Amino acid sequence: MTSNLSTSLPDEENDEPEMGAVEAVGADDSYGADQIQVLEGLEAVRKRPGMYIGSTGPRGLHHLVYEVVDNSVDEALAGYCDTIVITMRKDGGIRVVDNGRGIPVDLNKSENKSTVEVVLTILHAGGKFGGGGYSVSGGLHGVGISVVNALSKTLDVEVFRQGHAWRQSYTHGVPDAPLVQGEESEATGTTITFWPSPDTFETVE
Repeated sequence: MTSNLSTSLPDEENDEPEMGAVEAVGADDSYGADQIQVLEGLEAVRKRPGMYIGSTGPRGLHHLVYEVVDNSVDEALAGYCDTIVITMRKDGGIRVVDNGRGIPVDLNKSENKSTVEVVLTILHAGGKFGGGGYSVSGGLHGVGISVVNALSKTLDVEVFRQGHAWRQSYTHGVPDAPLVQGEESEATGTTITFWPSPDTFETVE
């Protein structure tokens, strides 16, 4: 199924506060430490999705697709990718495949996890990774592909890099297991398949 998605969307009309990770809780006049709730990591995205994708309606779903495609487009603009395939699955999932260099799989020493996992679980992780300068897009709202992971009930990533396939799955933004090295392969590229969470979106169809 082919989907024609426009990257030029009108401004969303919503009353969401400006982006931030701190919110006041409670409606009484006692304003103290107990009334401040700090939202960390992907929890902040799930709590206030409108701040990150602008809407929890159909246009919000489109934003998720754009966030994933942005990484593939960056690879294409850098001259490393000439094919990007977007598939709308019958089970409600969306798959984005590219034949770029693949998201780096090396251990990120500062986070003590694979770069793939850093990109998918840490906000604002966009930037250059690896010796080859692989660019991870910050996306439309500067938070990158991690917002897609946060707002998906399931996300599967498959990377072809360094002579092997590498795979990892997530449930509501949490890795089911560490990145796994699979079979040998001469291919390169990244495949992201995700199923938007019905707990977040008004519709996932």
